Amino acid sequence: MQNFIQNGDVITVPAPAGGIASGEGVIVGNIFGIAAYAAAVGEPVELATTGVYQLPKTTAAVLTVGARVAWDNTAKNINVPGTGRFPVGIATEAAGNGITSVAVRVDGVGTVAA
Repeated sequence: MQNFIQNGDVITVPAPAGGIASGEGVIVGNIFGIAAYAAAVGEPVELATTGVYQLPKTTAAVLTVGARVAWDNTAKNINVPGTGRFPVGIATEAAGNGITSVAVRVDGVGTVAA
């Protein structure tokens, strides 16, 4: 195909305000991804937009396998979907109250919930 650019599993974007650490989840526009390496604000950084990643979770959230999850871009963690959070994928493991991380299959889209 002449118009093919890339698979899209990993894309390059400018690092957001405050920069990004390797392995950190980030929202850039409506894209959610996991940083492949650390980058200062404005520097190019590669984001993995699909796959399963162990991500920080708000302690009180109770998630079941297959539950939709959202990214809280202020707290920088996974939570249940809600106002101001960005739906980013599904939990691939159960994670109850008191658990601080969860395996998530990210889908690369992070449109904020109203």
